Amino acid sequence: MDWLLTPGTTGEKFAVMVVAIVLFVAVMSLILFAVDRPKRVPSWVVALGFVGLPLGFLAFGLLRPAGITLWNSFFNRNTTEFVGVDNYVRAFTEPQFQKVLIVTAAWVILAPLLSTLIGLVYAVLVDRTRFEKLAKALVFIPMAISMVGASIIWKFVYEFRPDQGGIQQIGLLNQVLVWLGLPPQQFLIGQPWNTAFLIVVMIWIQTGFAMTVLSAAIKAIPDDITEAARLDGLQGTQMFRYITVPSIRPALVVVLTTIAMATLKAFDIVRTMTGGQFGTQVVANEFYTQAFRQNNQGLAAALAVMLFVLVIPIIAYNVRQMRMAEEIR
Repeated sequence: MDWLLTPGTTGEKFAVMVVAIVLFVAVMSLILFAVDRPKRVPSWVVALGFVGLPLGFLAFGLLRPAGITLWNSFFNRNTTEFVGVDNYVRAFTEPQFQKVLIVTAAWVILAPLLSTLIGLVYAVLVDRTRFEKLAKALVFIPMAISMVGASIIWKFVYEFRPDQGGIQQIGLLNQVLVWLGLPPQQFLIGQPWNTAFLIVVMIWIQTGFAMTVLSAAIKAIPDDITEAARLDGLQGTQMFRYITVPSIRPALVVVLTTIAMATLKAFDIVRTMTGGQFGTQVVANEFYTQAFRQNNQGLAAALAVMLFVLVIPIIAYNVRQMRMAEEIR
């Protein structure tokens, strides 16, 4: 059976392909045979035939690694000695990791709120305008760029060169400061504002997502509601506050929670732009550092578990709000 697991020659690869096809046909034939005879085969057997294998792969690919990570979080750096909850205590009590948690909290609060706010205001302003499609496309383009690509772009925007002898600044933002008669700044070094400049990258990417979803929700508001509001004398900001925002509340919740979950996993931006230095470290990047740089597998596993636990309340709130919206409908 070893040649099935590690095929070498062309003939062995062809044989493996044939065996895989035969097995697939056999499994599908068995499932279809069971479906054609519902009186002889219980329905749960048919359902298990369809979803059993995918659930098995899901358990092997997700639940098993999650269990291993949780187990390793109770051991020391080499996963050889049981230390209980010491890794979690260290993550919450040591100043180094407390700062990481504070920076991560700033990401989770600022990035979703600002992305959603900017996306909502932009969606309202360009709604039913002459250049609506072009305006939306310009804001949505960053969504097509990877996190690493966006980080490299903004790293050039923040690029700094010492202001000596009229050296040309290659960073866009610093060149603007020079044009205004101001000295160039090292945006990615100065704390705590460097974290804010990194969060700008996430906002730049996620605003397009927020704008798209919220724009669709705005267009779905029934015309009779808006017409009735106008007859009652609502205009401008009053229409936005009392009609638009309450009508798209489910979409707002989805956008906020989705961006918050993406922000919790903000590894690419921090890793590419600062490497977690200068007080910009977040939980996702600290997990990577502890696992692959410090070789502290126990603490890295604890940080990964913490990251997972932080996502659970966001998902639970999202599901609850979606169920409430369905009940209202």
